[in-house]
Amino acid sequence: MKIEIWSDFACPFCYIGKKRFESALQQFKYKDSVEVIYKSYQLNPNAPKTLIGSAYEQFSKRHQLTIEQVKQRFGLISESAKTVGLTFDYDHMQMTNTRDAHRLQKYAQTIGKGVIMTEHLMKAYFTDGKNLSDTQTLLELSEALGLDGQTVELVLCSNQFEDAVKEDIQEAKDIGVQGVPFFVINRAYGVSGAQDSGYFLQMLNQIYHEEQKQQFHTSHAPLCEGDYCER
Repeated sequence: MKIEIWSDFACPFCYIGKKRFESALQQFKYKDSVEVIYKSYQLNPNAPKTLIGSAYEQFSKRHQLTIEQVKQRFGLISESAKTVGLTFDYDHMQMTNTRDAHRLQKYAQTIGKGVIMTEHLMKAYFTDGKNLSDTQTLLELSEALGLDGQTVELVLCSNQFEDAVKEDIQEAKDIGVQGVPFFVINRAYGVSGAQDSGYFLQMLNQIYHEEQKQQFHTSHAPLCEGDYCER
């Protein structure tokens, strides 16, 4: 079973959804037959590379909300994150551009570390208050995972994997993705949002057993509603 997941490192529901999905996957009897591939998506492709104001101020300006409204919204998201063992630090979060982080993840994917790199980038953004557009920060994260620093620096200081990131984003548009996280299973089923672990497990079992009975394809994936980030 092949599962492609469109997400952005700056998307809170992507991180929460990732944890819920992984919890379900651990309970799935045939988990060893599942291939997980993370695909690039940017909620705010025009985000700056340097921090401009606090996360509260940036979100307030972009979505025309008061600071108090933003704090209430972030508080609810943080509480949701706690249910899957995550700590979101909005006080120190740096809402900067994630394009270079996506390019780095694409490189990591070529050496079999795409999934673990995705985890570390999300943690760096939401928990550790790191700037994911800062080259030195990305180098340090890469070296902590055992990636070769010189190779990573060459990637980050060039436009390598830029096309791969753009292709993922364009593919998301082509298949009608309007928010993330978005899960595509075997190119036949689509699930939108940070669904509960129980839902993901039920989905995995159902798809597995259905495909054991018969081979069939569909050009239109069913869309399941849930929490997700919109542009």
